[in-house]
Amino acid sequence: MAWDPRQYLNFADHRLRPAVDLITRIPVSEPTEIVDLGCGPGNVTQLLANRWPEATITGVDSSRKMLQHACTEHPGFGWQVADIGDWTAQKPVGLLFSNAALHWLPDHETLFPRLIEQVSPGGIMAIQMPRNFDRPTHRLVEDAARETGVFDRLASLFRPAPTHPPDFYYDLLSPYAAGLDIWETDYLQVLEGNNPVMEWTRGTWLRQFLEVLEDDPTAQQRFLDCYRDLTAQAYPKQQNGKTLLPFLRLFILVRRK
Repeated sequence: MAWDPRQYLNFADHRLRPAVDLITRIPVSEPTEIVDLGCGPGNVTQLLANRWPEATITGVDSSRKMLQHACTEHPGFGWQVADIGDWTAQKPVGLLFSNAALHWLPDHETLFPRLIEQVSPGGIMAIQMPRNFDRPTHRLVEDAARETGVFDRLASLFRPAPTHPPDFYYDLLSPYAAGLDIWETDYLQVLEGNNPVMEWTRGTWLRQFLEVLEDDPTAQQRFLDCYRDLTAQAYPKQQNGKTLLPFLRLFILVRRK
């Protein structure tokens, strides 16, 4: 799936807040090697460097376009093009960090144990993922596809929620953990603009659906217009003209045995 750094960064402050909250909770004091897995445009990688300026930091992402932006805006780090689902460390790292990336990957039953094995004993794996896939932002994508007659073309993209409840990750990671902290935060995001919820989703989850329809611009626009109308109804403006978007996120901190 192609990524657009400019569209993604339209809501940079809101997207950064969970990363900041996760970074402040990381107990490790001086990791020498940090990997930012699924680093995107590099703005969170910079936050990691701000906290641990002496560490060697590598940002890993599958999107060359995102990494080109990261390299331009945040020089001085190591940037690696790789599929984060197949990535392995050259040597165990002191901090493996991933913000809003691992929900794009399936089979967490095997992925998460493999990732914690990339962390050195006593090191930390810190993860944040959205867990809002049963909410209108995502459910209305399927409604728009059915209403505009493109569901069959998009059917393969409609799948079970990629993230699991907290107890799933607790049971999965406990055998590897000397310490394990899992929590959820439901952020009430205050957005501005004509239809900011549509624009928010367009920068992330909606991109894969629009990409499939690129060969048929008329159908793509019809689908997008329908989704825009549905989200405007589901997320009406407040009296002051702003829009509220509740957004549930899951956080995981593991200290490896």
